[in-house]
This record gives sequence, C-alpha cells and structure tokens, in this order.
Amino acid sequence: MAELIYYCGTMDSGKSTLALQTAHNHKSRGRSGLIFTNQDRAGRGLISSRLGLQSAAIEVDSELDLHKYVVEKMSMGERIDFIICDEAQFYQAAQIEQLARIVDGLSIDVFAFGILTDFRTKLFPGSARLVELADRVQTLQVEALCWCGERATHNARTINGVMVTEGEQVVVGDVASADAVAYEVLCRRHHMRNVTSRLSRSGSDDPLPFF
Repeated sequence: MAELIYYCGTMDSGKSTLALQTAHNHKSRGRSGLIFTNQDRAGRGLISSRLGLQSAAIEVDSELDLHKYVVEKMSMGERIDFIICDEAQFYQAAQIEQLARIVDGLSIDVFAFGILTDFRTKLFPGSARLVELADRVQTLQVEALCWCGERATHNARTINGVMVTEGEQVVVGDVASADAVAYEVLCRRHHMRNVTSRLSRSGSDDPLPFF
C-alpha cells in the first residue's frame, strides 16, 4: 500500500540530500515521479543540498492544489509512481491533506522532508499536519551538531549575528549564510539560553554552574 512518510530534522541534517537521493533511487528503478519544493535556498523551482546536489522542482505556492495538479497530470497520460515534497514545513495545512488524499485515493507514495519547529521552537503548520496525518514520521539519522558538540535539536535565527526569538515565522536564510538574517542549529540548552557559537567565542557569556 502507498504511504505518506515524513522525514524530519533540524536544519543541516541532510533533508534535501535525502530527498534528492530518494528521487534518484526510485528513478534508477524505472519509477516516474514528481518533485515539489517551497522556498529553497537556491531559488524558486529548485531543490538543493549543501553537498552541491541540485534538481529542478515544482514550486508549491500557497494556492497550488496538489491533488488537483497530480490528477490533471495523470489524466494527460503521465505516469506518477512517487512524489517528493521538500521543505514541507512551508506547505499549507490544506496541502498536506491533499497529499494524504493522493496517497489514499491514487495509491501514490509521498515522501515529505522538512523541519518540525521554527526558530521560536513552535511547530510549523505544515509539519504539525504531517505529524497528525503521516503513516510514518521518521527522524533523520544524520545528526546536526551544536557548536558545543552535542546533538542539535533546535533552529536559531540570528540577525547581524545576534540570536532573536521574535519575528515572522518564515524568513528564508541558511546556516552557512553571511547575510543579515542567518540560522544556526543549537542544542536545547544553548537555544534556551540564547548562546550561539559567536557568543560562545566572544567570552561575554557568564556560564551557570550547570553550563
């Protein structure tokens, strides 16, 4: 039976790399599929990984009806055996429901990849609906690391190098960015204390006894 599977992790945990590898594996076995993405760091209509891999993809705007799009493709004779959905945290909740309908009604496997929580540690709407509807939710095995060497569990947003905990939920950036808005992955302890790698190097942090 077809399944809706959600692979999730923090930034820098290899989500897009796994999405591209999954697509490659299926295509190499003669299966045909669609690749969707939303607000990839490389630009519209692209899915990219930090390892340099990249592929064209269908941009998921907020108005796109995924179920209708797939049905129209199939009605024109296109064969669809699987669907890849990268940056799924940015999808609308209704679009996640459309993915579930694709799985149940059209018997097409859907593999979704994304981040569970934002820089405020709040669930993205798309991720929340995936957790509620997916047949399986799998945490990525590649663990991103905090600057302290512990497993990174949270995504931090920085503006001009300073960590912030308020603002719009979606502002596109990257962990390798030198722009004003950037991101860093942290363990829970350092995320809750707002201690980024830059702050740890500055010597201005006054550690508590349990630091």
